[in-house]
Amino acid sequence: MTCHFFRHRVAADGIPALTYGLHYVHHELLSWVRVPPAPCSSSPLQPPAPMGRPYQPSLLRLLHGATAVLVPLAWLSGLLVYSNLDGRWGRLPWRIGGDWIDLHGSTGVLLWPVALLFGVYAISVGRRRLQQPANAVALLALALAVGSGKLMQEDWLRQGELDHWVYGVHLVAWLAIALCVAVHVGAVLQRGGLPLARSMASWRMQANDQPRHWIGQVRRALGQRR
Repeated sequence: MTCHFFRHRVAADGIPALTYGLHYVHHELLSWVRVPPAPCSSSPLQPPAPMGRPYQPSLLRLLHGATAVLVPLAWLSGLLVYSNLDGRWGRLPWRIGGDWIDLHGSTGVLLWPVALLFGVYAISVGRRRLQQPANAVALLALALAVGSGKLMQEDWLRQGELDHWVYGVHLVAWLAIALCVAVHVGAVLQRGGLPLARSMASWRMQANDQPRHWIGQVRRALGQRR
C-alpha cells in the first residue's frame, strides 16, 4: 500500500511528491521499529569509590610526628608551671606538686633541635606547604616559643622575677601555639579530611623515599632555590 501510494504521488506531482514520499516512508519505518526501554535498576546509585590515602614524604612525617609529641608535652607542662609559679591571670583549680619547670625545660631542650630541622625542611623540601597559611602560622608560633624559651632562665620564675620581656614573649607564644595548632588541625580536616590526617601517621615508604634519600632531597631543594 505504501509503495502504491508513493508511485501515484510521484507520477502526479513530480519532485515535490518524491520528497513527500520519502518523508512518508521514513515515518512508516519509525512506526514499525520498537526501541526497548532501558532496564530499570532496583538498586540505589552506588557512591563514588573513595580516593586513595595521600602519600606524605617520610622525612616530613618523622619531623611532624616528633613535633606533635613534644609540643603538647611542652604546652601542658608550661601550663602547670604558669599556674604554680605565676598565675597573675588565673590558676588551675588544683595544684599538682612536682618540679614541672624542670620537665618543661627538658622538653624544650628536645624540642628545639626538632624545630630547627623542621624549619630547614619547611623552607627547602616543604616550601610549597608553607603557602598554606595554617601551616605557616603554626611553624612561626613554634619558632617564637622555642626561641624565647632558649633565652629564658629557669630561676626567674622560681625567684618570682616575672617582669622580663622574654618571659612575656614566651607567654604570648605559648598562647599562640594553642590557637595555631587548632587552626592547623581544622585546616587539615577541611582540606583533606581524615584520610589526609591519617597519612601523616602512616608507616608506608616508597622506594625512592627511604632514609638514605633524605639528605639528597634537602640538597636538591636548596639547590633549586639558588
